[in-house]
Amino acid sequence: MSITDRLHALDRRQQSGPRASFVAAVIKKFGDDQGGELAALISYYGFVSLFPLLLVFVSILGFVLQGDPKTQKELLDGALGQFPIISDQLKLHGLEGSNTALAIGLVGALLAGLGITGATQAAFNRIWSVPIKDRPNFIFARLRGLGMIALLGTLSVISTVAAGFVGATSHSAVAVAAGILVAFAFNLALFLLAFKLLTAVELSVRDLAPGVLVAAVGWQLLQHLGGFYLDHVLKRTAPLYGVFALVLGLLAWLFLGAQIVIIAAEVNVVKARRLWPRSFFSSPLLEADRRALTSSAEVEERIQEENVEVTFDEKPV
Repeated sequence: MSITDRLHALDRRQQSGPRASFVAAVIKKFGDDQGGELAALISYYGFVSLFPLLLVFVSILGFVLQGDPKTQKELLDGALGQFPIISDQLKLHGLEGSNTALAIGLVGALLAGLGITGATQAAFNRIWSVPIKDRPNFIFARLRGLGMIALLGTLSVISTVAAGFVGATSHSAVAVAAGILVAFAFNLALFLLAFKLLTAVELSVRDLAPGVLVAAVGWQLLQHLGGFYLDHVLKRTAPLYGVFALVLGLLAWLFLGAQIVIIAAEVNVVKARRLWPRSFFSSPLLEADRRALTSSAEVEERIQEENVEVTFDEKPV
């Protein structure tokens, strides 16, 4: 059976089965919104932000542990000393605080963080079909982004540390269960706030609940996978190949995480606006297709005087 025949068969099944219909509608809208490109932009800014944050982290450790060589040695002999790229330099020069490095790291992390929040706002507004004319202006979007960096960044760090605690080393069953619950609770709060505050429309908790659950579960699985990768793969890789393992692993991890977030947002829109069943092909054009395509066209309204009207040649099915 060819790919086209399989898509036609899926089209027929999804129109008869509610669950398949909903999943197919999410996939269709993900494609309509160019979800892969939206995820790639978010993951790019996420990747760029990691290295300034690492510079800030190392600089702060240098200041805090300046008079404590014993603790410095324990860190360098532990996980920090196993980190590719910086491990050799740290073991050669030790942990040293630098005001210049700290300032550069903070500025770089702030700019990259604004890039993440800006790309995420643009993605969510596109997914919810918010016209460009109704979105926050450049200044207000950046001010909102600053607040979100502090709030969402804190929640993300706590959930990642809790998940890494579970995946990176061996602990008792109680400690593992506690780590999973803490990480999941903070992931729920993280995505609820992100979906609500980074979208330029009023959304209720009920509207966001399905996507929040999907994003929290998917992100937590990725966090555990990242902890396992760091502890069982990255630490055992030769220094040269460790650089490639780190960079490629980070890019893949961030891109998968961004795609999970985009798909979760699509789940919310499809459910809240009942955008299913959908057709994978233009014929027959279903009512949900017409509403989704009309909303996508209206996104391009850029000034208050502009009004986009959409017409279709076919009659509704």
